[in-house]
Amino acid sequence: MKKAVVLLSGGLDSATTLAYAVSKGYECYALSFDYGQRHKFEIKAARKVARMLGAERHEVVRIDLSRFGGSALTSDIPVPKGRPHKKIGQGIPVTYVPARNTVFLSLALAWAETLGAFDIFIGVNALDYSGYPDCRPEFIRAFQRTADLATKAGAEGGRFKVHTPLIKMSKADIIRLGRRLGVDYSITHSCYDPAPDGTPCGRCDSCLLREKGFREAEVP
Repeated sequence: MKKAVVLLSGGLDSATTLAYAVSKGYECYALSFDYGQRHKFEIKAARKVARMLGAERHEVVRIDLSRFGGSALTSDIPVPKGRPHKKIGQGIPVTYVPARNTVFLSLALAWAETLGAFDIFIGVNALDYSGYPDCRPEFIRAFQRTADLATKAGAEGGRFKVHTPLIKMSKADIIRLGRRLGVDYSITHSCYDPAPDGTPCGRCDSCLLREKGFREAEVP
């Protein structure tokens, strides 16, 4: 079996991505981050998802991006609530965490190289998403080129592949795919501003996109 590192936040998209990688026959090494996010409850969800889907190993790495701030997810900036769907994805919202996916993919690359793996999976999406620049296909292509240039494995002729199986899918299509792959979405967590017990707010961009996806997929 080929090994793959799969970025796993504990949310809907990353859970589906892990299930997809497993279905393709990869031995999956799940990687999550405690980065100072206010929605730290997602880490508990990630642990459940990794167990449910049979990840070979699951690592939670701490990197405190809250030291820098600059995002509603890592500082005291209010999380936007109740935005109309037509405004979600227009512009870059305050929930954008500076360089987050660049940092995450860099650490996934480091682990992949030590594992002898050349495949990295990330659940970015460029349709029903919040407008983050590091979810775009051009960013993924640029990082993949960087991975080949910046590593010993790449310099010796290896070629890394950053897989983005969900990038052109709507939330409804992602949910339909996950259901076919046996994902239990009840253990996933998507809210940006949950209550201390993990109860989702139901009004942030992530909650609204999640609700829209399940409604359009006609899944409870």
